Order: sequence, then structure tokens, then C-alpha cells
Amino acid sequence: MKVAAIFCQLFNRQAKKIVTVLLVLFITACSSTPSTDDGSTSDSNDPLESINRPLWTFTWDYADKYVLKPASETYVEYMPTGFRTGLYNVALNLNEPSTIINNLLQGKFSDAGKSTGRFVLNSTIGLFGFFDPASDFDWMRNQEEFGEVLGSYGVSDGPYLIVLGPSSVREEVGDYVDSYYWPLAIIDFWPNLFRLAVLGLETRASLADQEQIINDSIDPYEFVKNAYFQNMEFKVYDGNPPIVIDNEYEDEIDSFLDELDELDDLD
Repeated sequence: MKVAAIFCQLFNRQAKKIVTVLLVLFITACSSTPSTDDGSTSDSNDPLESINRPLWTFTWDYADKYVLKPASETYVEYMPTGFRTGLYNVALNLNEPSTIINNLLQGKFSDAGKSTGRFVLNSTIGLFGFFDPASDFDWMRNQEEFGEVLGSYGVSDGPYLIVLGPSSVREEVGDYVDSYYWPLAIIDFWPNLFRLAVLGLETRASLADQEQIINDSIDPYEFVKNAYFQNMEFKVYDGNPPIVIDNEYEDEIDSFLDELDELDDLD
């Protein structure tokens, strides 16, 4: 039995490594802009739209409506606020070590120092992160994911994905790598499932105010997709994304204004 268990562990590790390599290769292979037969350009960020749209419909119209939203509302209504905040703090505190490493990988040494201070203080005086005394020292939580590290080094988002919500190949690879950081790598299945459940319920609760905006949009799928990529860019550039000027669009505006000037001259 021990030999079989060891074999299964080795097999799982090798399988996970293979999946990681394949995902990274998928990012690279899909980063170029695909073209249709008539030479027109399709959405390079969403080559899997024909798969993503049905998944989005299932997720938003069914899974969220009948499962996640009611569960989140029940959780918010019946869970005592102080205890709920504490559980959320504990779940987020477990991400601090990955934030430390990801900050170091980006050369953000000051932020890495603050995250280290947060983790040490909250894990001790804060009772494993249930309380957040680090915020009293202005060491505010600022989570950094490995997906952001990849983005800071020029790796594109890769194809858009619906994985119980908006995602991308780069983010999925990043989340996979983050799961191997201590202490997440040593947490057993059920405690980790509980942690993910708390994070999921809190994330859904935070979207309550934006829910109507999504429903009122002309195309909720496109709206959420565009918002997702804008948010990813915002996070990669720490809130200061570069301003991209569309020269073709600017030329069209200039031509239109020139035509208006000519009409004014004729008058």
C-alpha cells in the first residue's frame, strides 16, 4: 500500500508539471492574432469564444443564480459580521507568503517587506490572521499573484477562459504556481476547500453592487470579458497602465474633422 501511495504521489507531481508546461506553451502559441479565411482579424484574446459563451451562460444564468448567489446571500445574512471578517482575514493571510515571493520576483522589495511584516504580525498577535493588527501600522494588504509576475515580464494574458468565472491561461498558470507556495502547498484537502469556499462567498458578495450593471449591459459576456482584461492590466501595472493611442482611430477622427471644416468653408 505504501508503494502504491508513493507511486500515486509521484505520478500526480509529474502530471502537474506536464500540465504546467502545456499551459505555458499554450500561452505562447495563442499570443499571436488569429486570422479568418477572408483575411479579417478575430479577437486574439478570445479564440475559444464558441466554448466560453455556453460556459458563461451556464455559470451566470444557472450556477450563480441558483447556487452561488443564494449561498453568498445566506452566508452574509446569518454569519456574524465579526466572525465572518475573521474567517476572511485568515483565508487571505495564507496568501501573504506567495505575495512576498511574487513581490521579490518583480523587484518590489519595499512591498515584500511590508507583506512579510503583515504575515508575521497577523499570524502571531493576530491569531493566525483572524485579526489584522498590521493595518494599524499602515501595512495594508496588497496581494500579488504569479500571473502578475508573468505579466510584468511581458507574458500576454493568453486566451480568455471561463473557469467558474472570467479567467485567462496566464492567470490559471499563475494560480497553479501560487498553490505550490508555503503554506498553501501543505494544507490538506478539506481545510483548503473551506478556505476556497470562504474566498468564493466573499468574492460573490462583493459583486452584489455590480450585478445589475452586468444584467443591464447589451452583451454581459463581452462586458465581463472587457472588464476582466482591464482589471488584469490595472493589476499588472499597479494601477498605472500605459496609455495606448490608436493611431488609426485618431486618423479617422482627424479626417472627419477636416471634412467638417471643409463643409463650414463651403457655407
